Amino acid sequence: MTDQVSHEQQEVQLHITGMTCASCAAHVEKALNQIDGVDASVNYATERATVYSLNELDESQLIQAVIQTGYSAESLQAQQQEQQQPQQLTSPRNRLLACSVLTVPVVAMAMIPALQVANWQWWSLVLATPVVFWGAYPFHRATWMNLRHGKATMDTLISIGTLSAYFWSLYELLANQAGVTGMDGMAGMPEVYFEVATAVTVFLLAGRYFEARAKQRSGAALRALADLGARDVAVLRNGEELRIPIEELQVGEQFVVRPGEKLSTDGIVVEGRSAIDMSLLTGESIPVEVGPGDSVTGATLNAGGRLIVEATSVGSDTALAQISKLVEQAQSGKAPVQRLADRVAGVFVPVVLLIAVLTLAYWLLTGAGAETAFSAAVAVLIIACPCALGLATPTALLVGTGRGAQLGILIKGPEILESTRQIDTIVLDKTGTITSAKMVLLQVVAADSTDSDQVLRLVGALEAASEHPVGRAITSAAFDKTGALLEVTEFWSEQGKGVTGQVDGHQVFAGTQRLMAENAIELTAELNAAQSEAELLGRTAVLAAWGGVARAVLVVGDTPRPSSSEAISRLQELGLVPVLLTGDNATAAQTVADQVGITQVISRVLPEQKFEKIKELQAQGKVVAMVGDGVNDAAALAQADLGIAMGSGTDVAIAASDLTLVRSDLNAVADALQLSRRTLRTIKVNLFWAFGYNVAAIPLAAAGLLDPMIAGAAMVLSSVFVLSNSLRLRRFTPAV
Repeated sequence: MTDQVSHEQQEVQLHITGMTCASCAAHVEKALNQIDGVDASVNYATERATVYSLNELDESQLIQAVIQTGYSAESLQAQQQEQQQPQQLTSPRNRLLACSVLTVPVVAMAMIPALQVANWQWWSLVLATPVVFWGAYPFHRATWMNLRHGKATMDTLISIGTLSAYFWSLYELLANQAGVTGMDGMAGMPEVYFEVATAVTVFLLAGRYFEARAKQRSGAALRALADLGARDVAVLRNGEELRIPIEELQVGEQFVVRPGEKLSTDGIVVEGRSAIDMSLLTGESIPVEVGPGDSVTGATLNAGGRLIVEATSVGSDTALAQISKLVEQAQSGKAPVQRLADRVAGVFVPVVLLIAVLTLAYWLLTGAGAETAFSAAVAVLIIACPCALGLATPTALLVGTGRGAQLGILIKGPEILESTRQIDTIVLDKTGTITSAKMVLLQVVAADSTDSDQVLRLVGALEAASEHPVGRAITSAAFDKTGALLEVTEFWSEQGKGVTGQVDGHQVFAGTQRLMAENAIELTAELNAAQSEAELLGRTAVLAAWGGVARAVLVVGDTPRPSSSEAISRLQELGLVPVLLTGDNATAAQTVADQVGITQVISRVLPEQKFEKIKELQAQGKVVAMVGDGVNDAAALAQADLGIAMGSGTDVAIAASDLTLVRSDLNAVADALQLSRRTLRTIKVNLFWAFGYNVAAIPLAAAGLLDPMIAGAAMVLSSVFVLSNSLRLRRFTPAV
């Protein structure tokens, strides 16, 4: 598992503007990391710099360092950045449309002889000039700013390529007009490349526009999370219902949630019963039944009755806010494969400039002519732009983590993707992971002369006065069976023994064998056997008696979640070996394992020993994932190569994990692994295409086999492929 950021570290996030490619991001990152004690990561796709330091961070110093590299920076919250994106698309779109209108006739006259009217080259000059200087201004501006700081980026290649095509064409045109031979030493029709300068500019503007749109779409999941929260709340104050802005709600206050309304914040149900639709947050379509004492999450939908809820978390402490923060952190980070791409992009542009110069020199020295030499050199400059390389990883990461958030899967960082591919063993905690961690009545073993329905009716009513989880399980089963509970009088409870009281004219006892012995009640051989069997399986046996006679054994226990068996099967199909880890005895553990299809069991493990068991498996050469939900799982989650916390678990477990599952369903583990592997596969396909494209295309351009205009179109298409391939992750659906 990756190292967690120290709690003593300071963190600052900056919104960087002016970056146009991965090499720009590399320059900014290098400048920030030169500040003493700073560890910075700059993400080109999100336009965000994440800066950590053990020292007190001076935000103005960080911003100044960015400005000195030729870019702009400001401290900005992610939500504000996302809200600005629609406005950021307007200017590129208008520039693209205007340049397209001017470029179409230039290209048409150059490619279709029938349109080459008298002085058509001069018309091309008139139409091309605003495209080259106004349309391509963003590229020229970025080139100049970077050159002032001794840097070369993708914009440098674009700017040199388009300006070279324009000025060479202008020279040829003026030389021909003056009756001077052209650069090739021949008189006649001037060889102009205005269509190259304009078409390449339009292709690149189109690429930038669609890139911006794609990045906006890839961040849609994070914006959707931010929009989920309620804007106001009906709070109860002094016995009256008062609607106030959500920002004014305080922890401990009670608020009302009517049917069809969103829950305003996290809390505990105080009054009422309902079904809560959590699909927007967890991806789970089936509403969850809640009642007094149950926890509920803000932004979920009340699909049933009226509820009164006591707020337990507000603002940035809510589950929704924490989910948004986790997604932001994941999208701001970098996968190991991206760091390699960034290093390549950082040196790529100077190398390409050198190749272009060598190409020009080679063709001139071999006597091929200025047109051929110039065309090949410009094609090298344009075809080599590393747009696709810079977008390959961050766009896939943006879309993948966003889709994960929609499905209730939170990937803490991009480096986690590599871990999901490498693991071969998955260790599963039993209680709360495979099982529901909720006690239910499993069996009523009644004595020969006793009716089991009567046992349930009497003991269920008696336990209704108890707050013990075992008692609540029996009461719930009795209520489901009878629909109403009998009245209880003279109720008495003693911790560790059980309860007693008058129910329907009977003095009823329910509890342990010690309670029976103290009241001179003996168990029959049949009931003794039933009690022993239940305890051997790790279940709780409640003895029931009235009239001085032992009547029944009620067996209460935790049961596997309905989806656990299916989930185990899916994990095995992913090539993982599931291992059950529990503190239960061997018989109880094996019973659960058999129910869900697990063959490897580690039983009788104390909480503090879980960590050691993970280390033992790793010592055997296994790459281990651990799934847990409790405080006692935190050390094991941290030790595992991949820690996965169930969302119903504790904050400590979630903090120690790499993947957090918002919904308490083991199927979500398989979903998370599938999505992570799919995202990693998408990144690798993107990188293969981006690297392969440049490796194959540059030699073709240098050999004079690519027209500069075709090179510009091909470069844009490579970026479009990477973006569209990444956006396919938005349609990811777990294979069940």
